[in-house]
Formats: sequence, structure tokens, C-alpha cells
Amino acid sequence: MSKGTILVIGSNATELEAKGGGTITIGQFLNETAVPLMALVAAGYDFVLATPTGEKPHMDKDSDALIYFAQDDAARTKARDFFNNNPSMNDVRTIRSVIDAGLERFAGVFFPGGHAPIVDVMQDPDAGEVLRYFHGAKKPTAAICHGPISVLAALDKAREFRAALIEGNEVKARELGKGWQYAGYRMTVFSRSEEEYAEDNVFHKKLIFNMPDALEAAGAEVVNADNFTSFVVVDRELITAQNPMSDHELAAKFIDALAKAA
Repeated sequence: MSKGTILVIGSNATELEAKGGGTITIGQFLNETAVPLMALVAAGYDFVLATPTGEKPHMDKDSDALIYFAQDDAARTKARDFFNNNPSMNDVRTIRSVIDAGLERFAGVFFPGGHAPIVDVMQDPDAGEVLRYFHGAKKPTAAICHGPISVLAALDKAREFRAALIEGNEVKARELGKGWQYAGYRMTVFSRSEEEYAEDNVFHKKLIFNMPDALEAAGAEVVNADNFTSFVVVDRELITAQNPMSDHELAAKFIDALAKAA
């Protein structure tokens, strides 16, 4: 018998605009998606995957790498097989259809990482509605790496807020961020220095904004640990993880929060 069902909000984005022009090829990160979900399934939970368009998220090709699995090829293969073949990973709904069917049946919500949520989820009004429900119901809400940027979707004017970030208009962003439900929450996200490493060594392009700046503009208290070491922050119902190396710790703390909330 299932312990409960988790709603997973994925992204459909495959390209992110770069600062100064051009694009960066992106997607959903393999380990940040599969590792927490495999842990949830092993702990007795079911999950439903929903995205803005109802199409399955695209795996970031750079995430299919041994470095994110402690050089364990068997672990990487297991995660890849889960991402590609798990039935729930392939029975994707639109976020809107899940809302219309009722959110009360879900025990918690999870936002996987990868740069993809920066494009669509963080400004998606349906994702915002989901976040407002889970916040109001005090149900566990987990996000990893770039996934925490998704919680900005709860802003009343999330699209305008994102545009202000891209413009570099901090005053306007802070004005648009007023009233955010997570203002004052401690949380973590992919750090400025980790992003600089990715920009210089992976993308060879600069991002349109960095994640801590975006969350802080809306009123979050962002904290980070050393680069590429596991770090998870729990504040009330919100559980956030800094980077890909935080996948197992996030899963453990999310499962613990779900058990306490049951």
C-alpha cells in the first residue's frame, strides 16, 4: 500500500537565453531527478510527473556523467533507466490538468534541478498555483540545485519579475517581489561561484542572472556551503538543496518531512 503520492513539477525547456545573446543547451538534470524519485519509490511513495506542456522533460546531456554518481557506472545506469523507462516518468500530465483534478491528494511536491526551470517553471502561473496550495496546506515542498528558482512562480507577477532580473533592474525586481509567500525563508540554491564555474568551463557563456540574486530580490535568505558539497536547508515546509551532490541528502530529508507531516 502506497504511503502517498508526490507531485513532481518538471520543465519542458531545452534552451536558455545567454547574457549578451545566444543560447545555452539545457534540460532536467539526471541525478537530481532520478535519485530523489528512486528513493521516494523505495520508501513506498508513488509520484505523478507534470510539466507546463504535458510533455516529458528533456534530460540535460551534460548530466549523464559519472561525476554526479560518485564515479559509479551502475548507479548512473540505474538512474538513466529510471528516467527513460519508469512508467510514471512517461505518464506525464499538464500542471493545469493536475490542478483541475485536485491537489489535496498529494502528500508533497518536488521540483527537480537542471537549468531548465529558469526558462518556464519559474514564471508558470500553474506552477505558482501549486506552490500557493502546498504552502497554505503546510505540505513538504522540495527542490534541488536550480529547482529552488521554481518557487518564484508563486509571485503574483512572476513573468514581470523574471524580466526585471534579466534587465538587471534590481529595484523593480524587489518591488515585484513584495508579498512573496517565501519571504524570510532560509533556503539554498546553486551558488554564485558554482555558476561561475559552469559558465567558464561548461557553457562558455554567461547566464542572464544568478540564482541567489533572484531569490534574494524576492525576500529569501539564501545560504550556501562549499562548492559542490552536499548541503540541504529545511525551513518550515520548504526543503532546498544546493547542487547535484545534494541528491541523496535531499531525498532523505524530504522523506523525513513527509513522514512527519503524515
